[in-house]
Amino acid sequence: MVQNKSVIAVALVLLLGAVSAQAYTGVALAKHAKVTMTEARAIALKAHPGKITDEELEKETGGSGLRYSFDIQNGKVTQEVGVDAQTGALLENKAEGANPD
Repeated sequence: MVQNKSVIAVALVLLLGAVSAQAYTGVALAKHAKVTMTEARAIALKAHPGKITDEELEKETGGSGLRYSFDIQNGKVTQEVGVDAQTGALLENKAEGANPD
């Protein structure tokens, strides 16, 4: 019984590690960000409440050059919200265009 619990615990740790490592696109850039994904989510949802349907950390022009981008759905509208990964400043808050990323 103890051996089974150990095997289950190890499997769970490996599974959770694999899931959290791929939690969002651009996770490898997180070491360069001063603002965490959790903080950026809160900033984005304050700017446009709804359900986050996509999130990523990317190098992009504007602000510090490192930005969290979120697609936030509220009803039938999907909003693109960008948060600077260095300062937490809101960089973008607009309806998603016809050709989403």
